[in-house]
Amino acid sequence: MKYDFDRLTERRGTGSLKWDVAENELPMWVADMDFEAAPEIREFLRTRVDHGIFGYSVVPEEWYEAYRGWWGRRHGLEMERDWLIFCMGVVPAISSAVRKLTSVGENVLIQTPVYNIFFNSIRNNGRNVLESPLVYEKGVYSIDFQDLERKLADPQTTLMLLCNPHNPVGKIWDRETLGRIGELCARHHVIVLSDEIHCDLTDPGCEYVPFASVSQVCRDNSVTCMAPTKTFNLAGLQTAAVMVPHPVLRHKMYRGLNTDEVAEPNAFAVGAAVAAFTQGEEWLEEVREYLAENKRCVRRFVEQKLPMLRVVPSQATYLLWLDCSAVAEDAGDLAAFIRRETGLYLTEGEEYGACGKSFIRMNPACPRERLMDGLERLEKGVELYRKKTQ
Repeated sequence: MKYDFDRLTERRGTGSLKWDVAENELPMWVADMDFEAAPEIREFLRTRVDHGIFGYSVVPEEWYEAYRGWWGRRHGLEMERDWLIFCMGVVPAISSAVRKLTSVGENVLIQTPVYNIFFNSIRNNGRNVLESPLVYEKGVYSIDFQDLERKLADPQTTLMLLCNPHNPVGKIWDRETLGRIGELCARHHVIVLSDEIHCDLTDPGCEYVPFASVSQVCRDNSVTCMAPTKTFNLAGLQTAAVMVPHPVLRHKMYRGLNTDEVAEPNAFAVGAAVAAFTQGEEWLEEVREYLAENKRCVRRFVEQKLPMLRVVPSQATYLLWLDCSAVAEDAGDLAAFIRRETGLYLTEGEEYGACGKSFIRMNPACPRERLMDGLERLEKGVELYRKKTQ
């Protein structure tokens, strides 16, 4: 490989949320990678720092062209320049959408288990969380369309937050499924906000489908959140985009983002995104291969050493969803025990909805040496837990 993903870069003492843990702990929870960003992006940042002046920034044409070129080239989505709005992050954009596109007391539908911050964006703004749980059978997740339509048909339901690909279960929704969701939402006057931040982190050979590309119905009734931050490990730079093809919806989102003051770039946000999308493709292809092998390592390890656990099949994201139901009814108790006894810090599944209670989310996006350390801690923790509870 051209890029070194085995390097154990020290992250303690850098203000890292992920690594703000005790000295003996190994964090494999929050979704950022322990890999250095692509050299091409770091070179832009160095040049920008060397310039020495960090005043107010604009969004230049290069930014629009970088997004349009990337999604057109890699995902077959031809977007117009005016569909794009800069924002400081996908989460601020989701919260702005909830505030601008719904009213207090209305329902926002989510498909659980799902990204835990969806709950915050809904509840913190006085809206109701309406869950349509995914169906989990024989280790595979699917949609209960009967339940979904019944809840979309409630006149109090006005927005659906779609996770595409789906975090934490790693599911890529196919074109037929997305089209069916789009038709149901349009029929029942429910706007779709599609969070596609993980879209480039698919396994080699797998491709995601942009929701807005499926049909005219999907395109005209949707807001899509996209960013280079998960893909290129740039979350701390606060850079993202909202794509809204329909002019009325776009005006509402533009007003919402500007009212909330989350549409102004910092001195590094725009240029880093441009560098990522115009120069980072080779780095991304290599990191996807490395991540896929890490996921295979976890599956092999669990099959050989921890057969009582099940790794849910994943096509996308670098996250893994572990079914711990054969070991613990409450995986939150198991995760807390593992952290206390071994220092391995994982995320309890109930954070992603009540239907995640018997699951744990693991982030294996790290150098392989660190991953193996984490897996050995996992084995030790599960064995100790079983002895304690038997």
